[in-house]
Amino acid sequence: MSTYAMIGTLVFLLSMWSSVRSATLVNFESPMDRYHSYTEQQAFLGQLAKDYPNLARVYDVGTSVEGRKLTVIQISDRVREREIGEPKFKLVGNMHGNEAVGRELLLHLAKYLLENYGRDSRVTNLVDSTDIHLMPSMNPDGFEIAQEGDCTGLTGRANKNNVDLNRNFPDQFWPTGNVQKETLAVMNWITNAMPNFVLSANLHGGSLVANYPYDDHQYKDISAGVYSASPDDATFKALAKSYSYSHPTMHYGRQCNGDNFLDGITNGANWYTVAGGMQDFNYLKSNTFEITLEVSCCKYPNKNQLPNFWKENKEALLNYMEQTHIGVKGIVKTASGSPVANASVKVSGINHVVRTSDQGEYWRLLTPGNYQITFTAPG
Repeated sequence: MSTYAMIGTLVFLLSMWSSVRSATLVNFESPMDRYHSYTEQQAFLGQLAKDYPNLARVYDVGTSVEGRKLTVIQISDRVREREIGEPKFKLVGNMHGNEAVGRELLLHLAKYLLENYGRDSRVTNLVDSTDIHLMPSMNPDGFEIAQEGDCTGLTGRANKNNVDLNRNFPDQFWPTGNVQKETLAVMNWITNAMPNFVLSANLHGGSLVANYPYDDHQYKDISAGVYSASPDDATFKALAKSYSYSHPTMHYGRQCNGDNFLDGITNGANWYTVAGGMQDFNYLKSNTFEITLEVSCCKYPNKNQLPNFWKENKEALLNYMEQTHIGVKGIVKTASGSPVANASVKVSGINHVVRTSDQGEYWRLLTPGNYQITFTAPG
Protein backbone atom coordinates (compact mmCIF):
# COMPACT_ATOMS: atom_id res chain seq x y z
CA MET A 1 0.00 0.00 0.00
CA SER A 2 1.11 3.54 -0.73
CA THR A 3 -0.13 6.73 0.79
CA TYR A 4 -0.64 9.43 -1.83
CA ALA A 5 -0.81 13.19 -1.65
CA MET A 6 -0.49 13.40 2.14
CA ILE A 7 1.74 11.29 4.36
CA GLY A 8 1.33 10.75 8.07
CA THR A 9 -1.11 12.76 10.12
CA LEU A 10 -3.57 15.13 8.52
CA VAL A 11 -5.50 17.38 10.87
CA PHE A 12 -8.48 19.35 9.55
CA LEU A 13 -10.26 22.07 11.46
CA LEU A 14 -13.69 22.14 9.86
CA SER A 15 -16.21 24.93 9.71
CA MET A 16 -19.69 24.84 8.22
CA TRP A 17 -20.08 25.90 4.59
CA SER A 18 -22.27 28.94 4.24
CA SER A 19 -23.85 30.40 1.17
CA VAL A 20 -24.03 33.96 -0.02
CA ARG A 21 -27.64 35.06 0.26
CA SER A 22 -29.35 37.90 -1.50
CA ALA A 23 -30.74 40.81 0.41
CA THR A 24 -33.99 40.68 -1.54
CA LEU A 25 -35.42 37.40 -2.81
CA VAL A 26 -36.62 37.51 -6.38
CA ASN A 27 -39.47 35.03 -6.70
CA PHE A 28 -40.84 34.06 -10.09
CA GLU A 29 -42.51 30.82 -9.03
CA SER A 30 -46.02 29.82 -10.04
CA PRO A 31 -48.48 28.48 -7.46
CA MET A 32 -48.06 24.88 -6.40
CA ASP A 33 -51.75 24.21 -6.95
CA ARG A 34 -52.20 20.62 -8.18
CA TYR A 35 -50.71 17.17 -8.50
CA HIS A 36 -49.11 16.22 -11.81
CA SER A 37 -49.92 12.90 -13.47
CA TYR A 38 -47.05 10.91 -14.96
CA THR A 39 -47.71 12.40 -18.40
CA GLU A 40 -47.90 15.90 -16.96
CA GLN A 41 -44.72 15.36 -14.95
CA GLN A 42 -42.82 14.29 -18.06
CA ALA A 43 -44.06 17.31 -20.00
CA PHE A 44 -43.25 19.63 -17.09
CA LEU A 45 -39.66 18.41 -16.80
CA GLY A 46 -39.19 18.41 -20.55
CA GLN A 47 -40.36 22.00 -20.78
CA LEU A 48 -37.93 23.08 -18.04
CA ALA A 49 -35.04 21.50 -19.93
CA LYS A 50 -36.20 23.21 -23.13
CA ASP A 51 -36.56 26.60 -21.43
CA TYR A 52 -33.18 26.36 -19.66
CA PRO A 53 -30.93 24.29 -21.98
CA ASN A 54 -27.71 25.60 -20.41
CA LEU A 55 -28.82 24.78 -16.86
CA ALA A 56 -31.02 21.68 -17.06
CA ARG A 57 -31.19 18.32 -18.76
CA VAL A 58 -33.60 15.42 -18.34
CA TYR A 59 -32.57 11.77 -18.32
CA ASP A 60 -33.97 8.51 -17.01
CA VAL A 61 -32.27 5.76 -15.01
CA GLY A 62 -34.65 2.97 -16.03
CA THR A 63 -38.33 2.12 -16.12
CA SER A 64 -41.02 0.89 -13.77
CA VAL A 65 -42.72 -2.49 -14.02
CA GLU A 66 -45.39 -0.92 -16.24
CA GLY A 67 -42.81 0.83 -18.39
CA ARG A 68 -42.94 4.38 -17.02
CA LYS A 69 -39.61 6.18 -16.97
CA LEU A 70 -37.79 6.91 -13.72
CA THR A 71 -36.98 10.44 -14.77
CA VAL A 72 -34.37 12.78 -13.29
CA ILE A 73 -33.77 16.45 -13.94
CA GLN A 74 -30.16 17.54 -13.54
CA ILE A 75 -29.48 21.20 -12.73
CA SER A 76 -26.02 22.78 -12.85
CA ASP A 77 -24.38 25.86 -14.31
CA ARG A 78 -22.50 23.67 -16.82
CA VAL A 79 -25.03 20.90 -17.05
CA ARG A 80 -23.49 19.23 -20.12
CA GLU A 81 -19.97 19.16 -18.69
CA ARG A 82 -18.33 17.35 -15.83
CA GLU A 83 -16.81 19.95 -13.52
CA ILE A 84 -13.90 18.41 -11.64
CA GLY A 85 -14.29 19.03 -7.92
CA GLU A 86 -18.02 19.79 -8.01
CA PRO A 87 -20.06 17.52 -5.67
CA LYS A 88 -23.19 15.66 -6.76
CA PHE A 89 -26.43 15.94 -4.78
CA LYS A 90 -29.74 14.12 -5.25
CA LEU A 91 -33.29 14.04 -3.97
CA VAL A 92 -35.76 11.20 -4.60
CA GLY A 93 -39.52 11.56 -4.17
CA ASN A 94 -42.60 9.35 -4.28
CA MET A 95 -40.81 6.06 -3.48
CA HIS A 96 -44.13 5.07 -1.97
CA GLY A 97 -46.60 5.99 -4.69
CA ASN A 98 -49.29 7.17 -2.28
CA GLU A 99 -46.91 9.57 -0.49
CA ALA A 100 -47.29 12.38 -2.97
CA VAL A 101 -46.14 15.65 -1.41
CA GLY A 102 -42.42 14.99 -2.05
CA ARG A 103 -43.14 14.47 -5.76
CA GLU A 104 -44.65 17.93 -6.09
CA LEU A 105 -42.00 19.54 -3.90
CA LEU A 106 -39.25 18.30 -6.22
CA LEU A 107 -41.06 19.44 -9.37
CA HIS A 108 -41.50 22.87 -7.83
CA LEU A 109 -37.94 22.95 -6.51
CA ALA A 110 -36.59 22.35 -10.02
CA LYS A 111 -38.67 25.20 -11.37
CA TYR A 112 -37.69 27.46 -8.49
CA LEU A 113 -33.95 26.87 -8.93
CA LEU A 114 -34.06 27.48 -12.67
CA GLU A 115 -36.25 30.57 -12.53
CA ASN A 116 -34.18 32.18 -9.80
CA TYR A 117 -30.72 31.37 -11.20
CA GLY A 118 -28.91 34.63 -11.90
CA ARG A 119 -31.54 36.58 -9.97
CA ASP A 120 -31.06 35.32 -6.42
CA SER A 121 -27.49 34.96 -5.18
CA ARG A 122 -28.21 32.01 -2.89
CA VAL A 123 -29.80 29.97 -5.68
CA THR A 124 -27.07 31.01 -8.10
CA ASN A 125 -24.36 29.97 -5.66
CA LEU A 126 -25.98 26.57 -5.16
CA VAL A 127 -26.36 25.86 -8.86
CA ASP A 128 -22.84 27.11 -9.62
CA SER A 129 -21.24 24.93 -6.94
CA THR A 130 -23.40 21.79 -6.89
CA ASP A 131 -24.42 19.17 -9.45
CA ILE A 132 -28.09 18.72 -8.52
CA HIS A 133 -30.21 15.69 -9.52
CA LEU A 134 -33.93 15.49 -8.69
CA MET A 135 -36.08 12.37 -9.23
CA PRO A 136 -39.67 13.41 -8.50
CA SER A 137 -41.07 9.86 -8.63
CA MET A 138 -39.38 6.52 -8.04
CA ASN A 139 -42.75 4.74 -8.08
CA PRO A 140 -44.82 6.24 -10.93
CA ASP A 141 -46.97 3.09 -11.23
CA GLY A 142 -48.05 3.35 -7.60
CA PHE A 143 -48.80 7.04 -7.91
CA GLU A 144 -51.14 6.48 -10.83
CA ILE A 145 -53.52 4.40 -8.67
CA ALA A 146 -53.15 6.31 -5.38
CA GLN A 147 -56.04 8.51 -4.28
CA GLU A 148 -55.83 12.19 -3.36
CA GLY A 149 -57.15 12.72 0.17
CA ASP A 150 -56.09 9.25 1.40
CA CYS A 151 -54.04 10.06 4.49
CA THR A 152 -53.44 6.62 5.97
CA GLY A 153 -54.24 4.00 3.31
CA LEU A 154 -51.97 1.69 1.36
CA THR A 155 -53.35 1.94 -2.19
CA GLY A 156 -50.42 2.84 -4.44
CA ARG A 157 -47.76 2.44 -1.75
CA ALA A 158 -46.11 -0.56 -3.40
CA ASN A 159 -45.11 -1.00 -7.02
CA LYS A 160 -47.13 -2.91 -9.64
CA ASN A 161 -45.84 -6.22 -8.22
CA ASN A 162 -47.08 -5.21 -4.76
CA VAL A 163 -43.53 -4.85 -3.44
CA ASP A 164 -42.60 -2.06 -1.04
CA LEU A 165 -39.57 -0.47 -2.71
CA ASN A 166 -38.21 0.76 0.61
CA ARG A 167 -37.95 -2.85 1.81
CA ASN A 168 -36.35 -4.09 -1.41
CA PHE A 169 -32.71 -2.94 -1.37
CA PRO A 170 -29.93 -5.33 -0.33
CA ASP A 171 -29.67 -5.24 3.46
CA GLN A 172 -26.64 -5.66 5.70
CA PHE A 173 -28.49 -7.96 8.10
CA TRP A 174 -31.41 -9.73 6.40
CA PRO A 175 -32.50 -10.98 2.96
CA THR A 176 -35.06 -8.77 1.22
CA GLY A 177 -36.48 -10.78 -1.69
CA ASN A 178 -36.34 -10.35 -5.46
CA VAL A 179 -35.03 -6.95 -6.50
CA GLN A 180 -37.63 -4.99 -8.47
CA LYS A 181 -37.03 -3.09 -11.70
CA GLU A 182 -37.33 0.27 -9.97
CA THR A 183 -34.98 -0.77 -7.17
CA LEU A 184 -32.36 -2.15 -9.52
CA ALA A 185 -32.45 0.98 -11.67
CA VAL A 186 -31.88 3.20 -8.63
CA MET A 187 -29.19 0.89 -7.24
CA ASN A 188 -27.27 1.20 -10.51
CA TRP A 189 -27.79 4.97 -10.52
CA ILE A 190 -26.35 5.21 -7.00
CA THR A 191 -23.37 2.91 -7.43
CA ASN A 192 -22.40 3.78 -11.01
CA ALA A 193 -22.57 7.56 -10.74
CA MET A 194 -19.12 9.00 -11.35
CA PRO A 195 -18.32 10.65 -9.14
CA ASN A 196 -20.69 9.17 -6.56
CA PHE A 197 -23.35 11.40 -5.06
CA VAL A 198 -22.16 13.06 -1.88
CA LEU A 199 -25.46 13.82 -0.17
CA SER A 200 -29.04 12.68 -0.72
CA ALA A 201 -32.49 12.51 0.80
CA ASN A 202 -35.63 10.60 -0.04
CA LEU A 203 -38.98 12.21 0.66
CA HIS A 204 -41.91 10.38 2.26
CA GLY A 205 -45.20 11.19 3.98
CA GLY A 206 -47.18 10.07 7.01
CA SER A 207 -45.13 11.82 9.68
CA LEU A 208 -42.97 14.90 10.18
CA VAL A 209 -39.40 13.90 11.00
CA ALA A 210 -35.89 13.58 9.58
CA ASN A 211 -34.82 9.94 9.84
CA TYR A 212 -31.17 8.85 9.59
CA PRO A 213 -29.26 5.50 9.37
CA TYR A 214 -29.28 2.82 10.28
CA ASP A 215 -32.81 1.68 9.57
CA ASP A 216 -32.08 -1.93 10.50
CA HIS A 217 -30.27 -3.97 13.15
CA GLN A 218 -29.24 -7.55 13.82
CA TYR A 219 -31.99 -8.45 16.29
CA LYS A 220 -34.60 -10.29 14.26
CA ASP A 221 -37.41 -10.30 16.83
CA ILE A 222 -37.22 -6.65 17.85
CA SER A 223 -39.19 -4.31 15.55
CA ALA A 224 -38.56 -0.95 17.26
CA GLY A 225 -36.62 0.81 19.97
CA VAL A 226 -33.10 -0.32 19.09
CA TYR A 227 -30.74 2.55 18.31
CA SER A 228 -28.65 1.31 15.37
CA ALA A 229 -25.85 3.83 14.97
CA SER A 230 -23.77 4.09 11.83
CA PRO A 231 -20.08 5.00 12.13
CA ASP A 232 -21.04 8.53 11.02
CA ASP A 233 -23.82 8.92 13.57
CA ALA A 234 -22.74 12.42 14.62
CA THR A 235 -22.72 13.68 11.04
CA PHE A 236 -26.07 12.07 10.25
CA LYS A 237 -27.66 13.69 13.28
CA ALA A 238 -26.28 17.06 12.22
CA LEU A 239 -27.64 16.57 8.69
CA ALA A 240 -31.06 15.61 10.04
CA LYS A 241 -31.12 18.65 12.33
CA SER A 242 -30.11 20.90 9.46
CA TYR A 243 -33.45 20.02 7.90
CA SER A 244 -35.67 19.83 10.98
CA TYR A 245 -34.51 23.19 12.35
CA SER A 246 -34.88 24.89 8.97
CA HIS A 247 -38.49 23.71 8.86
CA PRO A 248 -40.93 25.88 10.86
CA THR A 249 -42.42 22.98 12.89
CA MET A 250 -40.55 19.71 12.25
CA HIS A 251 -38.06 20.35 15.07
CA TYR A 252 -40.89 20.39 17.63
CA GLY A 253 -41.21 16.64 17.06
CA ARG A 254 -44.90 16.29 17.92
CA GLN A 255 -46.79 17.63 14.90
CA CYS A 256 -48.49 14.40 13.77
CA ASN A 257 -50.50 11.88 15.76
CA GLY A 258 -48.09 9.47 17.42
CA ASP A 259 -44.98 11.56 16.78
CA ASN A 260 -42.56 12.07 19.65
CA PHE A 261 -39.16 12.96 18.21
CA LEU A 262 -36.58 15.02 20.08
CA ASP A 263 -35.45 17.84 17.75
CA GLY A 264 -37.68 16.39 15.02
CA ILE A 265 -35.12 13.70 14.13
CA THR A 266 -34.82 9.97 14.74
CA ASN A 267 -32.51 7.05 14.19
CA GLY A 268 -34.42 4.81 11.80
CA ALA A 269 -34.23 1.54 13.73
CA ASN A 270 -34.98 3.31 16.99
CA TRP A 271 -38.30 4.41 15.46
CA TYR A 272 -39.10 1.12 13.73
CA THR A 273 -37.05 -1.45 11.86
CA VAL A 274 -36.80 -1.27 8.07
CA ALA A 275 -34.89 -4.08 6.39
CA GLY A 276 -33.95 -3.26 2.79
CA GLY A 277 -34.19 0.51 3.07
CA MET A 278 -32.70 2.84 0.50
CA GLN A 279 -30.87 5.19 2.87
CA ASP A 280 -28.76 2.40 4.36
CA PHE A 281 -27.92 1.09 0.88
CA ASN A 282 -26.64 4.53 -0.16
CA TYR A 283 -24.29 4.70 2.80
CA LEU A 284 -23.06 1.10 2.70
CA LYS A 285 -22.63 0.65 -1.05
CA SER A 286 -21.47 4.08 -2.24
CA ASN A 287 -20.00 7.32 -0.94
CA THR A 288 -23.48 8.78 -0.48
CA PHE A 289 -24.91 9.98 2.82
CA GLU A 290 -28.72 9.81 2.67
CA ILE A 291 -31.50 10.54 5.14
CA THR A 292 -35.25 10.00 4.88
CA LEU A 293 -37.52 13.02 5.17
CA GLU A 294 -41.12 12.56 6.27
CA VAL A 295 -42.70 15.85 5.16
CA SER A 296 -46.46 15.53 5.72
CA CYS A 297 -48.72 13.99 8.37
CA CYS A 298 -51.19 13.01 5.64
CA LYS A 299 -49.68 10.79 2.96
CA TYR A 300 -51.70 12.23 0.06
CA PRO A 301 -53.29 15.49 1.23
CA ASN A 302 -55.70 17.53 -0.86
CA LYS A 303 -54.08 19.72 -3.48
CA ASN A 304 -55.15 22.94 -1.76
CA GLN A 305 -52.57 22.21 0.94
CA LEU A 306 -49.63 22.05 -1.49
CA PRO A 307 -48.72 25.76 -1.39
CA ASN A 308 -48.27 25.53 2.38
CA PHE A 309 -46.05 22.45 2.06
CA TRP A 310 -43.80 24.40 -0.30
CA LYS A 311 -43.71 27.33 2.09
CA GLU A 312 -42.75 25.03 4.98
CA ASN A 313 -40.09 23.04 3.11
CA LYS A 314 -38.43 25.53 0.76
CA GLU A 315 -35.89 26.86 3.24
CA ALA A 316 -35.22 23.39 4.63
CA LEU A 317 -34.59 21.97 1.15
CA LEU A 318 -32.18 24.76 0.24
CA ASN A 319 -30.35 24.50 3.56
CA TYR A 320 -30.06 20.74 3.21
CA MET A 321 -28.60 21.10 -0.28
CA GLU A 322 -25.98 23.42 1.14
CA GLN A 323 -24.83 20.66 3.51
CA THR A 324 -23.25 18.97 0.48
CA HIS A 325 -20.32 21.34 1.09
CA ILE A 326 -19.55 20.61 4.73
CA GLY A 327 -16.49 18.61 5.73
CA VAL A 328 -13.39 18.23 3.58
CA LYS A 329 -12.83 17.75 -0.12
CA GLY A 330 -9.96 17.66 -2.57
CA ILE A 331 -8.12 15.64 -5.20
CA VAL A 332 -5.65 12.87 -4.40
CA LYS A 333 -2.65 12.83 -6.76
CA THR A 334 0.61 10.99 -7.15
CA ALA A 335 3.91 12.78 -6.68
CA SER A 336 3.96 13.37 -10.44
CA GLY A 337 0.54 14.97 -10.38
CA SER A 338 -1.63 12.16 -11.77
CA PRO A 339 -5.04 11.65 -10.10
CA VAL A 340 -5.40 8.52 -7.98
CA ALA A 341 -8.66 6.67 -8.53
CA ASN A 342 -10.31 4.46 -5.90
CA ALA A 343 -8.04 5.62 -3.08
CA SER A 344 -9.37 5.10 0.43
CA VAL A 345 -10.15 8.20 2.48
CA LYS A 346 -10.11 7.19 6.15
CA VAL A 347 -10.96 9.33 9.16
CA SER A 348 -9.38 8.17 12.40
CA GLY A 349 -12.05 6.91 14.80
CA ILE A 350 -14.77 6.57 12.12
CA ASN A 351 -15.03 3.11 10.60
CA HIS A 352 -16.34 4.14 7.19
CA VAL A 353 -14.28 4.53 4.03
CA VAL A 354 -14.96 7.00 1.24
CA ARG A 355 -13.21 6.32 -2.07
CA THR A 356 -11.89 8.74 -4.65
CA SER A 357 -13.44 9.11 -8.09
CA ASP A 358 -11.82 8.22 -11.39
CA GLN A 359 -10.29 11.73 -11.29
CA GLY A 360 -9.03 11.41 -7.71
CA GLU A 361 -11.80 13.60 -6.26
CA TYR A 362 -13.16 13.06 -2.78
CA TRP A 363 -15.75 14.66 -0.56
CA ARG A 364 -15.92 13.61 3.09
CA LEU A 365 -18.90 14.94 5.06
CA LEU A 366 -17.96 15.73 8.65
CA THR A 367 -19.14 17.96 11.46
CA PRO A 368 -16.84 20.78 12.62
CA GLY A 369 -13.84 19.52 14.59
CA ASN A 370 -10.26 18.25 14.42
CA TYR A 371 -9.70 15.09 12.38
CA GLN A 372 -6.80 12.89 11.36
CA ILE A 373 -7.31 11.71 7.77
CA THR A 374 -5.20 9.32 5.72
CA PHE A 375 -5.32 8.49 2.01
CA THR A 376 -4.19 5.08 0.78
CA ALA A 377 -4.23 3.23 -2.52
CA PRO A 378 -2.63 0.09 -3.97
CA GLY A 379 0.61 0.69 -5.82
